[in-house]
Amino acid sequence: MDAATLTYDTLGFGEFEDFPETSEPVWILGKEFNALTEKEDILSDVTSRLWFTYRKNFPPIGGTGPTSDTGWGCMLRCGQMILGEALVCRHLGRDWRWVRGQPQRGQYISILNETVLNIVRLALRKLTVLNIVRLALRKLTVFDSWSRLAVHVAMDNTVVMEEIKRLCMPWLDYGGAACAEPPGWMPKHNGCLEGACALAEEETALWKPLVLLIPLRLGLSDINKAYIETLKQCFQLPQSLGVIGGKPNSAHYFIGYVGEELIYLDPHTTQPAVEPCEDSQVPDDTYHCQHPPCRMHICEIDPSVAVGFFCRTEDDFDDWCMRIRKLSHTRGSLPMFELVDCQPSHFACSVDVLNLTPDFSDRSERFFDSEDEEFEILSL
Repeated sequence: MDAATLTYDTLGFGEFEDFPETSEPVWILGKEFNALTEKEDILSDVTSRLWFTYRKNFPPIGGTGPTSDTGWGCMLRCGQMILGEALVCRHLGRDWRWVRGQPQRGQYISILNETVLNIVRLALRKLTVLNIVRLALRKLTVFDSWSRLAVHVAMDNTVVMEEIKRLCMPWLDYGGAACAEPPGWMPKHNGCLEGACALAEEETALWKPLVLLIPLRLGLSDINKAYIETLKQCFQLPQSLGVIGGKPNSAHYFIGYVGEELIYLDPHTTQPAVEPCEDSQVPDDTYHCQHPPCRMHICEIDPSVAVGFFCRTEDDFDDWCMRIRKLSHTRGSLPMFELVDCQPSHFACSVDVLNLTPDFSDRSERFFDSEDEEFEILSL
């Protein structure tokens, strides 16, 4: 073992428990399963999620820097996983399944080759969950004209519906009337109208698929138990992208729960860097977790988390808003964030709205200071 590596390896040292035999429902990213009768379906669903871990032996960062992110890249890997899930939902659909050894669709190869494998690398310094996620997603979405994702980071525990609709429908003015572009307008994807996207032209012309991230602090040193049921219910929503969180200095990507345990993908495994083959195919076995999923009691997680959602269409977003409002009235639980129609007046001068799309205004640029120059795009 490399003496300089201050981390653990889930494949080298972890013991993986089989999935529990329980009558309690299992929820994974908006899908409900029965652990007694659908165990194979559960494992197939977990294995189909893109799993990103530490890598080693990649080209030195900056020419002379680290050749591995072991011990410091777990938060970026979790951000990579939540974005990867959004891209799978965007191009392949939530019900898509990965099967080892079987030929994959072109969209899947494109996700690995053109988007997800271009990871934003972080210099050896400590950042908060919000800073890492927002900087990583900003870089990744700028270089991805194929997916045309609209990424919104909701600040101050508040989701403003008006802000999101402006972001996802930029061709509408404040009152909802058509703006500069005609109704049938649709930007080209890498020089062609179709791209590899399965969305109908009418859908992409009316709404940019939304990745919504909500950074939250659900307690001081430990999670407030009043938030537990609300957090669990987020995994039941069909728009769920999961949760980035974990323990201090150890990030995980949570994708569901069973009982009082959260189900998660763990990035703390170091694997060799993967290079595309000559035919542009990617050896993808190491990008899918093929052992039983890890579990953690919900009370063990750090209270600082980032909750993610994906709304493919405007109807999906409206449905999400309706479900969130219902959750806010659940007896015995505390809402984790506020959903409002318009920007509150007291937010006029202080609200931080991060719309991480390729066209950045001065308003959003001010959130990315000179530290952003320490990031670069590498192919891993």
